[in-house]
Amino acid sequence: MNAALTKISLKGVRKSFGPKKVLDGIDVEVDAGQSLVIIGGSGSGKSVLLKCILGLLRPEAGSVRIDGEETVGINGTDRARVMKKFGMLFQGGALFDSLRVWQNVAFGPIQADGVPAPKAKEIALAKLGAVGLPPEVGELYPAELSGGMQKRVSLARAIAREPEIIFFDEPTTGLDPIMADVINDLIVKCVRDLGATAISITHDMASARKISDRVAMIYEGKLIWQGATAEIDQSNDPYVDQFIHGRAEGPIKMQVRKL
Repeated sequence: MNAALTKISLKGVRKSFGPKKVLDGIDVEVDAGQSLVIIGGSGSGKSVLLKCILGLLRPEAGSVRIDGEETVGINGTDRARVMKKFGMLFQGGALFDSLRVWQNVAFGPIQADGVPAPKAKEIALAKLGAVGLPPEVGELYPAELSGGMQKRVSLARAIAREPEIIFFDEPTTGLDPIMADVINDLIVKCVRDLGATAISITHDMASARKISDRVAMIYEGKLIWQGATAEIDQSNDPYVDQFIHGRAEGPIKMQVRKL
């Protein structure tokens, strides 16, 4: 990859919890404007990798560079400056129940950027419109919304500060197949409209295929395959093949406790 175009670069990232190696030497790069989806089973290290990029966890070894800047170990104003580049759609939505929808979407602009509430509300309503929700939804509370609408609100919040990099944590979890496809379409649209770089983690292959330019698979803490999304069916890797087709039989053995 052209270093000038590389938005996110991980080299030799390792993270353990006690004796358990969760990430074991991860190397991956994401170009500006590119969408990378990280796949893998539960407990494979996907979420830990995302937290290392975000700076929520510090790896024991390796480098995490954003726009060429080393971010492992930075704190204070430098960390805040890097974090300003990020937007996040959390797995469960993570909306604040006590705040109206528009206040949820405007939370970042108000709290992090000091935008006055009236202006922040304008921003929030515009972002709700970008995900297909009318202004009156802004006056509702999250509990009054369906799961699909909550996910749209979470997406609106993720793009409210117009981030350069957006993270999607299992964006279609808990949604029926039709609503999941709607959310996938909105993710593609929002990322494209912002010109943002995206990293998503998911085990939903329909979502992975739709929202990604590239796919990387983690297994037992190692990146075992990465390449263009269009090439994943010809990976010739038995672990990848088993995962993307959801087969019980194969080299990946699920830990099942006998009753």
